[in-house]
Amino acid sequence: MTEQQSGGHPFGREIDMRELAQRFAACRSWEDRLRQIILLAKALPPLPDALKTPAALLTGCENRVWLGHQRLTDGTLHFYADSDGRIVKGLLAVVLAGAEGKTPERLFRQDPLAPFDALGLRAELSVSRAGGLAAIAGRISAIAEGYIKR
Repeated sequence: MTEQQSGGHPFGREIDMRELAQRFAACRSWEDRLRQIILLAKALPPLPDALKTPAALLTGCENRVWLGHQRLTDGTLHFYADSDGRIVKGLLAVVLAGAEGKTPERLFRQDPLAPFDALGLRAELSVSRAGGLAAIAGRISAIAEGYIKR
């Protein structure tokens, strides 16, 4: 399976939490942070239709959101995601930067939404977006837990 077929993206590799911290450190207002989120959305390639399956579709989000994964041969998890909403897609990019390439055990021990606190984003999110992020975090935790309990 090629990288594009498997939902290849730069998050967690070229664009990691260190890179995001640098980008957001220069932001002085919510509008500046929102622009960064939109730029991140543009950097997240669209998911191929073959990966937009009912199993990957999340409930609890205003926009349609797909979040899937693969376990790689080294035991780490590769996540792929997409959304119809531009801002939600940027928020997914932040989640991917924090979750990509981690083992299930490490993901299970960490808060999937910790990057939002580190970047100063969580407090600015609307109730509906915060609810959607909670659904995303819940899916990532459930995926990690599923591998640990096997």
